Amino acid sequence: MKSHRWFTPWLLIGPAILWVLVFSLWPFINTVMLSFTDARPLRPANPVGLAQYERLLTDEQFQYALLTCLIYVVVCVPLLTVLPLLLALLVEKNIPGIAVFRTTFYFPVIASVVVVALIWSWLFDSKGVINQALEWMGIVDQPIAFLVDRWWLLGCAILLTVWKGVGYYMVVYLAALGNTGKELHEAAMLDGAGSFRRFLSVTIPSVRGAMLLISVLIAVSAMRVFTELDILSNGTGGPGGYDMSIVMLIRQVGSGLNGNLGYAAAISVVLFLLTLIPLVAILLLNREKKEKVAA
Repeated sequence: MKSHRWFTPWLLIGPAILWVLVFSLWPFINTVMLSFTDARPLRPANPVGLAQYERLLTDEQFQYALLTCLIYVVVCVPLLTVLPLLLALLVEKNIPGIAVFRTTFYFPVIASVVVVALIWSWLFDSKGVINQALEWMGIVDQPIAFLVDRWWLLGCAILLTVWKGVGYYMVVYLAALGNTGKELHEAAMLDGAGSFRRFLSVTIPSVRGAMLLISVLIAVSAMRVFTELDILSNGTGGPGGYDMSIVMLIRQVGSGLNGNLGYAAAISVVLFLLTLIPLVAILLLNREKKEKVAA
């Protein structure tokens, strides 16, 4: 005996499907279509073929933005993959007061990235707390241009991203470590393995899946970095715009009545393809792992 009509499930999932179609799928399709035009606000769009993508090949500003994001990926992926694991190993033990440390390490995650970036700007300003402290200790004679120099600004932004994200990924590792059998460590200890050897031979293999997932999430987030660089550089992308990220470039190109929506759409499509690379990589790795297990 049926308890509902055939269309009842569709009524339940219908709003979610409509939401995805209207606010995700259609904007994506429209962006791809715009990338093949010279669309601008208050002006009809004309097809230009691959002209917008050809422009990307010679656009120095896009090359600088791409380099900034790639540096972000290269630095943040190893740091945010290894540091949270080490931190999780420190706080996983059930000892008195450990909950306070876990909360302290996780606190930056719940703080607004905008607020944290504003505090970071105050700290690293030429007259900020850090420069004042360095001058007071006699380490430097004049303020360090943290937020003006290209590489210092990028380093400050990366430091902010790492500090903000290390607590979140620590929790992911804690969940993975909780599923690791204690008997594996005990067997390794009986075989004479030290702490470092157990870390390499037992801990890392047991959290390898979490490490792959975290690496992909960090890589995708690093390619789409925006808030940290935008606030620390006051929206300018640093001196000469060298520290502008791809998302910042999209906003700059597509904003205003004279914004080039077609070119901004082309950059958006390229960014989407770049974020697919780590996702495809983990898919291939998982498929290869399943094939080895099946064999």
